[in-house]
Amino acid sequence: MSTSRTMRAWLTDGGGHAALRLEEVPAPRPGPGDVLLEVAACGVCRTDLHVADGDLPLHRVPVVPGHEIVGRVVATGEGVSRVAEGERVGVAWLRSTCGRCRWCRRGAENLCGESRYTGWDEDGGYAELAIAPEAYVYRPPDGIDDLHLAPLLCAGIIGYRALTRAAVPPGGRLGLYGFGGSAHLTAQVAIAQGVEVHVLTRDEAARSLALDLGAASARGATDPPPVPLDSAIVFAPAGEVVPAALAALDQQGTLAVAGIHLTDIPALDYQRHLFRERTLTSVTSNTRADGEDFLALAARLGIRPTISPYPFDRAREALSDLAGDRVRGAAVLRR
Repeated sequence: MSTSRTMRAWLTDGGGHAALRLEEVPAPRPGPGDVLLEVAACGVCRTDLHVADGDLPLHRVPVVPGHEIVGRVVATGEGVSRVAEGERVGVAWLRSTCGRCRWCRRGAENLCGESRYTGWDEDGGYAELAIAPEAYVYRPPDGIDDLHLAPLLCAGIIGYRALTRAAVPPGGRLGLYGFGGSAHLTAQVAIAQGVEVHVLTRDEAARSLALDLGAASARGATDPPPVPLDSAIVFAPAGEVVPAALAALDQQGTLAVAGIHLTDIPALDYQRHLFRERTLTSVTSNTRADGEDFLALAARLGIRPTISPYPFDRAREALSDLAGDRVRGAAVLRR
């Protein structure tokens, strides 16, 4: 049982990532069904940036961001039986659902109207300690160290769901718009499954990484790909990319928009962007089954993120670098 009474944590009021502040705060205590983790690593996700910058209205003020958490269980609440003290576990974005509504009953808990999220509704992993409900933590596969595991817990899981929503045909052609933490993991999964991947992103270093990982081509964010695409995923939070991605689709192509936040989409031309049975769809959070399936797949395929580690004390710098497209792969805070 942890005896710590205080801990260090980064807090945001949603007033901008530059205003993120490190404070000494009371240490959390696990309630019934909860586990208390000593945080070993926490990924830095673009959603954290949206929370800190106020793009997503805060549900808790202030809040500790972070939802790609790897840690060891140091205490458990009443009724916990699934995990034990000393175990390594992972915590992701989806924190809890009601379990009763029609969405939960049909296996679509990501659409539950009472769903809650780590680092938004409750404090997350930019801290020395974190709380999570035991029913929503993951037992990660062996053979992946803490720093490389952290981005898999959101960037990887959301990318996997986006890949599923994009309905790529076997051996098809997939376009990825934006190439950060999530897209560079999605590309690895798709390539390992025999998909031809084309990357469209404004960042030259990201294009270089894409080619290193086996992408068939890498061009600018709104450039036409060299071939018509069967499917595409927009990871960039830029609505102006959507028309370009739709125009790049072949007949019966599918575009999935993966971000939780997107700037306004310009007007679409029906004939150019949607006609010939093209599909435009979105991605909302993930189910726990998505997480279990992806982590098993990542272990089997040897999926590994390219990471840019930052000391815990430099969380503000990590968010700033993410905002400025200066992160190669995925940023991770290490303790």
